[in-house]
Amino acid sequence: MTLHAARRAPLAVAGIALAVTLVACAARPIRLPSGAGTPIADPGPIVDQALAGCRGVRTLQAELSISGRAGGEKLGGRVIAGFERPRSMRLEGVAPFGPPAFILVARDGLATLLMPRDGRLLQDAAPAAVIEALAGVPVTAAGLRAVLSGCLADDPVPANARAFPGGWAVVELDDETTAYLRQDGDAWRVVAGMIGRLSVEYGRGAGAIPVSTRLRVVDEQGTVVSDLRVTVSQVETNVAIDPGAFSITRPVAVVPMTLDELRRAGPLGPRR
Repeated sequence: MTLHAARRAPLAVAGIALAVTLVACAARPIRLPSGAGTPIADPGPIVDQALAGCRGVRTLQAELSISGRAGGEKLGGRVIAGFERPRSMRLEGVAPFGPPAFILVARDGLATLLMPRDGRLLQDAAPAAVIEALAGVPVTAAGLRAVLSGCLADDPVPANARAFPGGWAVVELDDETTAYLRQDGDAWRVVAGMIGRLSVEYGRGAGAIPVSTRLRVVDEQGTVVSDLRVTVSQVETNVAIDPGAFSITRPVAVVPMTLDELRRAGPLGPRR
């Protein structure tokens, strides 16, 4: 099947020709454990339990409500999202009416961005570079699926792990990714994570997929350059997606755009 019919209306990653909405004051980041901790000899069981709900996600479809700031701009809007392992993605910006604000697809490490209202097209770009230019978050297509599903890393394998007071465990999943787990009764859950310059905080609901995710990016000086809250609804997992959803047929009347042009335009895209 294609992306869910109820979601075919365009989507909006807070951006590109999209109405900017009011953004609530951001809550303080949660306080994470620090220090040496106590080494955990075998972190496998607690990591398996914490990631049980997301490791088996092959496809993910959802509606994303996004608010926050990136590049000094307030962002807000809705995005219809579809992901399929290993690296396929479709993000479609929901505009108040008419054509989508944008359509971003990625497959096999290449992304295409179409902005129907502006008649602009960006082809054969790195997905992480396009996502960062649009929303200020440096993450690949596979990485975004992993973050939204609650796994942080695409194929998480625990390495070093340490225990901390208060039911905390800190687990290194790869050279760049650290997961912060917390015990909730008898269950372990992923509460937060660090992926390079990107910090992730989860708000959990009753299901396996986090209902909300906070994404914060800092620069080399430690200044917050992006702070976004993503609320996830209408979630479907492991439902077949038509391969055509991850490609775009080039319209006849479009003007090519470069990644540098998109970056210069800032998080809200070309139209100001």
